[in-house]
Amino acid sequence: MNIAIRVDASSQIGTGHFMRTLTLAKELSKRGAKVRFVSRHLPEYLQDMLSEKVYEFRILDRPINETMQDELAHSKWLGTTQHEDAQDTTQALSDRIWDWLVIDNYALDARWESVLRKSAKRLLVIDDLADRMHDCDILLDQNYYADKETRYTGKVPVTCQLLLGPHYALLREEFSQWRQQVKPRTGSVKRILVFFGGVDADNFTGLTIDALARLGISGLHIDVVIGAQHPYREKIESACIEYMFSCYVQTDRMAELMATADLAIGAGGSATWERCCLGLPSLVVSLADNQTDIVKGLDLLGAGQYIESQVFANSSVLLHYILGLIENRKFLKSLSEQAFATNIGDGVNRVCQALSL
Repeated sequence: MNIAIRVDASSQIGTGHFMRTLTLAKELSKRGAKVRFVSRHLPEYLQDMLSEKVYEFRILDRPINETMQDELAHSKWLGTTQHEDAQDTTQALSDRIWDWLVIDNYALDARWESVLRKSAKRLLVIDDLADRMHDCDILLDQNYYADKETRYTGKVPVTCQLLLGPHYALLREEFSQWRQQVKPRTGSVKRILVFFGGVDADNFTGLTIDALARLGISGLHIDVVIGAQHPYREKIESACIEYMFSCYVQTDRMAELMATADLAIGAGGSATWERCCLGLPSLVVSLADNQTDIVKGLDLLGAGQYIESQVFANSSVLLHYILGLIENRKFLKSLSEQAFATNIGDGVNRVCQALSL
């Protein structure tokens, strides 16, 4: 089976879309599929990652023009028009027949998807926003919303299969493996994990480090994870050395770090369901508009505590929130139990089954 994946990553877009499709690609390859990535924006280190994993990829090389955008909220992410991108993608896929085309891009909608139907037999769209029309055979939204059953009504074909909720979260295999070894947290907080995604352009990581440095709790271990392209990488690494925190750059030990932590401080997005899979209670902030509904839904479930991004601008206020969680074991236990009950970590398998693989 031939499967193409249209996804982008950049400092503006982040790496979450790319990483979750990479997780899907790995499982598809294990099941015998031939996978090709097609991207317009893709940093070299992510291209290297695809090369190391022996995945085909095509980079769309039309000059970027961010003034060419339509009415979609995220149209500027594309760097060209949907029409031109559809032409370029069609050309990138013109050498063979594709059984599935997977699309994970907020700047593409039914207009683009309808054009690409001549290149692939079936289309799977991954979305989190429900803010535009789609022309697809399957739609995957792995997040929790109070209105998840009606969010896409009238926005997809009546024959479209909907895969909705955290049970379909695209988590790497190591998360389901570690899940077998962990239980909801019940004791005191001895280890805190800090992770705000692969980009963190506003340096919430540094702001959190400043607050944690003032905790003054003996025996508390702090793990800080950042992406290789973090714009404040050197400052963060220096701060971690100064405060004797452990710093991990582009680590492949994320599941282990989450499994061994008692509390996480981080962003919404894909990491939300990784934390839930391992029952890790969390203090969560939205770094972008598309994350806000996700983290508010998490808070509504009682599986994490949502705080406004403005809190991080004041280390004293942030410190107050962190101490409040550390000192309230009953609340932490409840957050952990609800998080653990949210996700079973088998989403990739469920999605592959939907693709008949």
